[in-house]
Amino acid sequence: MPMSRKITLISGPNCHLCEQAKEMLNPLLEAKNIQLKVFNVGEDQALFEQYGLRIPVVIFADGSEKGWPFTAAQIARLID
Repeated sequence: MPMSRKITLISGPNCHLCEQAKEMLNPLLEAKNIQLKVFNVGEDQALFEQYGLRIPVVIFADGSEKGWPFTAAQIARLID
C-alpha cells in the first residue's frame, strides 16, 4: 500500500476531543500505512468558519467527512 494514502484531521487549539481523536487514529492509521495530516482551525480563518464548531472532523481522501463522535472501528470501516 503506498504511503500516499492520507486522512485529514481538522483540529483546534486546546481541544481535548481533538487530542483524543489523534490518539485513537494514530495506531489505526499506522497499521494501515495511512498518513494523518492535521489542520488547526486556529490558524486558518476559512477552516474556522467551516469547522470551528464541529471539531474534530476527519476528512477522507474522497472528500467525505466524519465528525465527532467517532470510534476507531467506524474510521476503519470508512477507510476500507
